[in-house]
Amino acid sequence: MKIAVDTNRVIAALVKSSTTRKILFDRNFEFVTPDCTITEIQEHKEELKAKTNLNDDEFDILLTLVFENIAIIPKSSYEIYLDECKKDISDADDVPVLAVAIATKAKAIWAHDPHFKQQKKVKVFTNIDMLKISDKKNID
Repeated sequence: MKIAVDTNRVIAALVKSSTTRKILFDRNFEFVTPDCTITEIQEHKEELKAKTNLNDDEFDILLTLVFENIAIIPKSSYEIYLDECKKDISDADDVPVLAVAIATKAKAIWAHDPHFKQQKKVKVFTNIDMLKISDKKNID
């Protein structure tokens, strides 16, 4: 199942071993995210390293592992949806994620940001939703 993942979910997985990280490593899902996710993470790299107590090499390894199950979608693949999505969501930082979801025909957006609930184009899943789906797939 293809899911567009919000940058904050990726950051949450980087900061600590958690439910979010477990979900990102779940092979039942095919995650996609806009290319600006990597840019944002790199902009906050020092802050994230401080929170995780990881050095450069350790952080880079963790980042690589997290992105093994996340396809990075280039702007050229979703930019035609950006203007349309700006009308649907008030937080400009969230617009690329919505555009990627539409461009890739993702089943949902995985986010905890309430701005995503403003739009009606794509379902929004939380960690709880993702765990329920994963558990169901593991039973089937």
